[in-house]
Amino acid sequence: MEPVRTCIGTRARAPRSALVRVVARNGRLVVDTSATLPGRGAWLTPSIDAFESAVKRRAFRRALRLDSEPDVDELRAHLTRITTSRPIATTEQAERHMDN
Repeated sequence: MEPVRTCIGTRARAPRSALVRVVARNGRLVVDTSATLPGRGAWLTPSIDAFESAVKRRAFRRALRLDSEPDVDELRAHLTRITTSRPIATTEQAERHMDN
């Protein structure tokens, strides 16, 4: 059974492979594609909606235990790039994937 994580934007649970891990480095968010960077990480559904929700709720600062709001430009660019290049699984699709 694949590990399950919670998206900080939507609060939906999904398999680890369906989410993107981010870590804070020098005050900015960095996408951890291999999920091996050291330090506290946060998991996000790879969609602009989940990203905007997390930014609005200041979830990155809270989840990563930061003193100030991180620079989210790199993460926004990454999500924009991947959402235009391939379809993103919806929360319902990720839940179905978990059931299998």
